[in-house]
Amino acid sequence: MSLRSSAKKKIRVLIADREGIFRFGLKELFAVEDDLRVVAQAHSAAQVIELTKSLRPHLLFVQSEIITEGGGNLFSELRHQAPKCKIVVTFSTVPSEEQGIRFVQLGASGIILKSVEPSLFIRCARKVVWDDEMWLPHKQVTSMAKFVETTAAQPLRPVDTLTQREKTIISYLMQGWRNREIAQHLTITEQTVKNHLRSIYDKVGVSDRLELVLYAIHQKLLLPPVQPAQQAGAELKPAP
Repeated sequence: MSLRSSAKKKIRVLIADREGIFRFGLKELFAVEDDLRVVAQAHSAAQVIELTKSLRPHLLFVQSEIITEGGGNLFSELRHQAPKCKIVVTFSTVPSEEQGIRFVQLGASGIILKSVEPSLFIRCARKVVWDDEMWLPHKQVTSMAKFVETTAAQPLRPVDTLTQREKTIISYLMQGWRNREIAQHLTITEQTVKNHLRSIYDKVGVSDRLELVLYAIHQKLLLPPVQPAQQAGAELKPAP
């Protein structure tokens, strides 16, 4: 049963922000809405992970600084704890297009400024959860918005022919890893990684890494988990 199919079902929201006044304000805003319920608040990456694991929220509003605090693996950990949880990143200042792309690559379903009209937070929550759509500040990340809208409107090529290795490489791209880091981590050459990428681009009908990442998000590709570098015995970290 989907959330929308049950009138009594509420969107369970977790708010993560270092500013207590913002958490309080957003909680009060959602409290008067019949379909929104704040189940917990967090002020650190560690709290976000623990509360997500125990409460399994439908939606997480998380401050960009907390994601930075948690490192590149925070999104991966959150998806592991609550695969269906949607993540919306909040910004105090207007993010650059590069920042926006980075967070979408990591798995964000939305990006929103903390200074916007309060009603937009309510619309964002419903759009992301009820309609399963992305919420993007179009003026700052127009290329992402254009790609998402285009892929939603046009039929895309099937991905049934992707090999397990190709899916693994897509998983690393979703975490922002560079070709060299992927090659070292998988004990293959950088040229082999490039060959795999060319094959993937051809199969799914995209032209670059960003389009591939957005394609994977939009199509909800089932991908293998990323093995942390330290477990593989390598001194590698995801790209900043």
